[in-house]
Amino acid sequence: MANSPAPAPQGAFHPSTRLYRFTVLFFVALLTFGSYFAYDIIGAIAPTLVEELGAARGTIGTIYTAYSVAAILSVLIGGVLIDYLGTRMASMIFSTLVFIGAALVAFADSLPVLFAGRFIFGGGSEPLVVAQSAILARWFKGKELALSFGIALTVSRLGTLFSFNTGELIAKHFGGYRYALIAAMIFCAVSLAANVVYVLLDRRGERMLRLKDEEGEGKIVFKDVKEFRPSFWHIAMLCLLFYSAIFPFTALSTDFFVDKWNIARTADIGGGFFAQVFGSFLHMFSTAGGISSIIIFASMVCAPFAGHFVDRIGKRASLMIIGSILMIPCYLMMGLTEVYPAYPMMALGAAFVLVPAAMWPSVPLIVRKEAVGTAFGIITFIQNIGLALFPALNGWLRDTTHSYTASMIMFSSLGVFALVFALLLKRSDAREGGMLERGR
Repeated sequence: MANSPAPAPQGAFHPSTRLYRFTVLFFVALLTFGSYFAYDIIGAIAPTLVEELGAARGTIGTIYTAYSVAAILSVLIGGVLIDYLGTRMASMIFSTLVFIGAALVAFADSLPVLFAGRFIFGGGSEPLVVAQSAILARWFKGKELALSFGIALTVSRLGTLFSFNTGELIAKHFGGYRYALIAAMIFCAVSLAANVVYVLLDRRGERMLRLKDEEGEGKIVFKDVKEFRPSFWHIAMLCLLFYSAIFPFTALSTDFFVDKWNIARTADIGGGFFAQVFGSFLHMFSTAGGISSIIIFASMVCAPFAGHFVDRIGKRASLMIIGSILMIPCYLMMGLTEVYPAYPMMALGAAFVLVPAAMWPSVPLIVRKEAVGTAFGIITFIQNIGLALFPALNGWLRDTTHSYTASMIMFSSLGVFALVFALLLKRSDAREGGMLERGR
């Protein structure tokens, strides 16, 4: 991490100390809290948007599409900007774009302005995640790197959890959907402020420790692509199909649960606003937004244990097969039966724990070290193609058929195709030496 020996510690808050590193981690983890909250606030308040704006479900899905189109473009240049400008300047640019985009969405007086805000927001949000990874590598490589990534991811997903469990409550308590969007803007402002503090801490640390940036984080180098083996492309396609069945679904899942089961948007709890916020989490299984957040909650709680489990036993391709199988009946059950959706959502949460825990750590095992950044960049690029297409398609199917049954069949079909590529991955891995199935 350093070019030359670091100076001897001078006090408890010297940049070389664990306390200083974890102070940096606290603010760096907050960088993406606001963007995660703002990303899902549209889906969290979708029923209110339909009522108050008269928006079609296809329009709500297209709001997510605007984000993902920007994300596709930003993936191509985000890593390059980080290498060229450094983590401090690049992260500030990305955080500022996130805030500007969230502000435009919050105060938009027309759909074109809302779409433009969402596009700007997406252009900053995706590369901000890459910048966050580069910052953590800069400060924690050779130390508590895995722990720092786990903490940052947990804080980010807290943003999603808060979004689904408080979005409708904010809209109801303050008198309209716009207040939920303003809350998203405020959280993005908090993340921007955290970035400013990180910049100050990092500048001091760089001066005293002679830190250097980790190069190549998330940057696509096209000459590396020709070296990738079949197992990589099977993982890339599995990623596309799996995430296309998760996030485009949650984009309208709150509306789906209200539409089909007439599940309450907010819990019937007395007391002040903050008491109601706390109560919303206690009643997660009885509100539409809370049920939507079950898969995120499962991931937050179980992902660290799943990661350790995968490291220990291996069987990565096999676990991706199991996760893909789990998805198929979950969507069919929600689409074709009246079973209370919290139960299939718990099974879907298990899939959302298993597949990412096995998939993302597999990438460094099947490409050479120098090409890992390109590999992750390509997968993220491909992933966002699906995230651009399927939210709008989900909404269009609901508008056309007047129910979500066709959408659930579509998502179940994506699970079937994901299973096919998981099986192909296991076969290609066996031909390439079985690296993915090995444990410690």
